[in-house]
Amino acid sequence: MTADVRLTDAAFDPAALLAAFTGQFGGAGGVVSFLGQVRDGGSDGDGVEALELRHYAPLTLPGMEALAATALTRWRLEGLLVIHRHGVMLPGDPIVMVAAAARHRREAFAATDFVMDHLKSDSWFWKREKTAAGWRWIEPRTQDFADRARW
Repeated sequence: MTADVRLTDAAFDPAALLAAFTGQFGGAGGVVSFLGQVRDGGSDGDGVEALELRHYAPLTLPGMEALAATALTRWRLEGLLVIHRHGVMLPGDPIVMVAAAARHRREAFAATDFVMDHLKSDSWFWKREKTAAGWRWIEPRTQDFADRARW
């Protein structure tokens, strides 16, 4: 079981990362991935021009690593990939990618879902979006906390 956890301010290529990740785990019967990207439209229906994620460095990467370690103990995974960006991003830019490889698909699905639910509500990021009206901070939704509570 291995985990590759990354926090970056650089753009990443999801297809290349998924291909490289999948290639490491030939014994996996299932690889499940999730890609989160900057949406165009905004939560108010206004067009999103940019999204910024800020974080607190002493907690963010260690917290992401601890989350990955928890997932590795809960499910029998061959590998886990967690990549999260910070900084300013534009519509269509990848923000987060989680991939899990397991001998059986259900474990890969569950682990990926678990990691995303916790990243969304327990994250160490502050998020704001820019629309024609200017910048505004985005808070986690009630649904994000309900999703995390499932675990």
